[in-house]
Amino acid sequence: MITVTINGKKLLLEKPVTILDAAKRAGIHIPTLCHHEILEAFGGCRLCLVEIEKVPRLQTSCTMNVTDGMVVWTETEKVVEARKAMLEFLLINHALDCPYCDKAGECDLQDLSMKYGPAAGRFAEGKRKHPESYDDPIIVRNMERCISCTRCVRMCERVQGDSAISMVNRTSKTFVEPFSGGRYNCEYCGNCLTVCPVGAIMSRLHKHTYRPWYIEKEVNTVCSYCGVGCSLTAQVRGDSIVRVVPEMEKGLNKGLLCNRGRFGYDYVTSPQRLKTPLIRKEGELQQATWSEAFAFIAQKLKEIKEKEGGSAIAGIASARCTNEDNYVFQKFLRVVLGSNNIDSVAGFAFAPAQRFFENIFGQGVTANPLHGISRSDGIFITGADPTTVNPILGLQVRGASRKRVPVVTLGHMPGLVRFATQRLVPQPLTDTAVLAALVTELIKRRPLSGEKPAFEEIIGKIPPVSLKDAEERSGIPAGEIGGCAEILSGMTNPALIIGRDSVQSSRGQENLLLLAALTYLLNGRIYLLSELPNEQGLVDMGCLPDMLPGGRPLAVESFRKRYGEFFSTEIPAAPGLSLMESIEGAKAGKIKALYIMGENVAYNVPDTAFVKEALSSLEFIVVQDIFLNETARLAHVVLPTLAWSEKEGSYTNLERRLQHVRKAVEGARSSGSMEDWRIIAEISRMLGTEMKYSDAGDILAEIAKVSPLHKGITYGDMDAGEFLWPYKGEPLRHDVSIAGIEIPEAGSLLKKPEKEALYVGIERPLFHSATQSRSSSALNSILPEPYVRLSRALAQRMSIADGDSVAVSTSAGTVELPALLDPDMPEGMVLVANNFADRGVFRVMSWRMHAATKSPVLDGMEATLRKIDRKTAEVSG
Repeated sequence: MITVTINGKKLLLEKPVTILDAAKRAGIHIPTLCHHEILEAFGGCRLCLVEIEKVPRLQTSCTMNVTDGMVVWTETEKVVEARKAMLEFLLINHALDCPYCDKAGECDLQDLSMKYGPAAGRFAEGKRKHPESYDDPIIVRNMERCISCTRCVRMCERVQGDSAISMVNRTSKTFVEPFSGGRYNCEYCGNCLTVCPVGAIMSRLHKHTYRPWYIEKEVNTVCSYCGVGCSLTAQVRGDSIVRVVPEMEKGLNKGLLCNRGRFGYDYVTSPQRLKTPLIRKEGELQQATWSEAFAFIAQKLKEIKEKEGGSAIAGIASARCTNEDNYVFQKFLRVVLGSNNIDSVAGFAFAPAQRFFENIFGQGVTANPLHGISRSDGIFITGADPTTVNPILGLQVRGASRKRVPVVTLGHMPGLVRFATQRLVPQPLTDTAVLAALVTELIKRRPLSGEKPAFEEIIGKIPPVSLKDAEERSGIPAGEIGGCAEILSGMTNPALIIGRDSVQSSRGQENLLLLAALTYLLNGRIYLLSELPNEQGLVDMGCLPDMLPGGRPLAVESFRKRYGEFFSTEIPAAPGLSLMESIEGAKAGKIKALYIMGENVAYNVPDTAFVKEALSSLEFIVVQDIFLNETARLAHVVLPTLAWSEKEGSYTNLERRLQHVRKAVEGARSSGSMEDWRIIAEISRMLGTEMKYSDAGDILAEIAKVSPLHKGITYGDMDAGEFLWPYKGEPLRHDVSIAGIEIPEAGSLLKKPEKEALYVGIERPLFHSATQSRSSSALNSILPEPYVRLSRALAQRMSIADGDSVAVSTSAGTVELPALLDPDMPEGMVLVANNFADRGVFRVMSWRMHAATKSPVLDGMEATLRKIDRKTAEVSG
């Protein structure tokens, strides 16, 4: 034990810490300006100076560790005079505009000047002048207030890993500036705003509209964008969210946010929000009352069920809705309408991938804490760039790389170019060959453990792929693939991070098998990237055509009987249709009614024209949403619902952490909008089944009773933190299930396309998420329009420059967009995002469904590229 005395207070410590940390544990405040808990110690501002007995000079408490017997004094006359002198130096050039500055009231320099002085400055020289910069859409810079603490630079370089800004010039002319000059041109995470102690870097969104004393309440909640589930605080005045800030000591993000979480919340107050129910009359959607809408829906669903049976009705749940919403929705489909036709976009990749891995390794194999990524001894990533899909997870990868943990990437991942130990960027449609070669090499290098003999037998049957064959197929030199295999073979407990592209592929099942083999050979931990906030919750709440709440298979009679007894009804035994099968069923006339809760199916499913045609064939469509999106415009009834910040509930993130989503504002509730679950409950009542819920807590209480996995859970458990799978419940234990695993045929892993072609794929921009972000003015100010990402080599061959207009055409359609050149893109691929109205990539992708995974097949879509000159003449290439 280490004994240290600070201001006469004795502390016992188990291991050495800095004097600053020891004082904090003792409840003693030592002022700092350059130090921040997220950042490494710096010792630059000298405000944290303390006096140590038997040490002749004052020492910086943020850099010096305690030693046994040390005696420290933090507020002696000598210390106070030193702090006063340092503040006087800092104020020589600092603008004295506190009443005008937006940092007033939460400025560290202002607080320290009030406490320590000086009351007046002794320097007669004029202050430096530097124009305020408005070059950035959401950040304003005032370098007259900068105190050169370097917090922002260290945050950007050593934590965020973007390295977009630096200290420039010397002495009193030192400022923080972007490398590019003018605009930051960065990831716009805003984490520099979090650490700036003064008003040098501020948000343009809040300029002259925010002061700490304006805030009437602060609500701790969870971000509504991706599957990481970052904790954040919504600062509220009246009935509006004024600002969103990270929680420093709570949640898995530990004070960090991405641009979507920090700035993208303003979609909640978009003027495009729905305010009243709409019913289609004479071909047009017209305003109606809630009672009219409820009666009409109940009547139509009753007629269709009585005439066609419950199997003629399908439902699509949403990963943006809470667990409580989705639980009630699946209950409505199964108990009230008698249909198992329920699915969501989680069924496109997340759910089938998780099911595949759980069938081999057991339930919970993907329930791995995010902080384990940075603590692993190696990282393998494929299927998507985590820095854009799940940015805070991506920071874990960057952090591990800075600690010299080997990082191997397979695929195009621009956010990890500077952080990957080995990058494999194969030609389109060749990822599977590279994976097979890696497995082949690892089998040679790593003996099988014997832990799962049945799966080892399958691994032994995987056709071997040589490094030479993989090179011929993928274009990656055999030495590079072999080098990756060598790096992987040295890992003992790596993290395997898997994105959607590995599943939404014509080789999706082969990819999953090879990734499972890699996991087993390396003793790895699986992380499934999740683009939406509650994909895991959809799975756990039973929003799948063959799964009940708590991860219980519908096919098991005892599970169906248990749920049926609880609901006093018989659960249909036959598995329902997947989302894509439901759309096909609508086109074929098999599905008559579709109830859609919070999902923009007409935009977020490939082959927009086919999907719209299928939806238009339906006898009845109900849409619950917050916007009149592409799907809602096709509906017979549209019901306005509450957004993320306007309701209570819970999300389950990609590591299977249950988190409490709290209501921050009334918002659209004041205009009559309702929670999704409340709408469903009312329609259920009108169809003869009472759902007696007064609030979300009642629903959670029922989930805790009916789902063995969620046995006894409460919001209090979530609020306590670290509420991870299996919670307090009973996970499903079962043996390895390999019956449905197909062994690839010899040579199939190296199958080549009949001809060389250009392919179009999905771009996942950092600044947008599905179609929700298109209603955020802040995010649109950063990236206002889509683009086509293509390789510099292809652009040079076709004389295309950055920003030139190009047309991407396929058999399904054409989109015209500006070009964005990327030196790391393979030449045979172009990428288009699916976020912007009328210009999404799914407009040019045809309808193809994988027979085994029921996922859309999104690779292999051949395209042509044409440059469009300014005079609208087209030049073929």
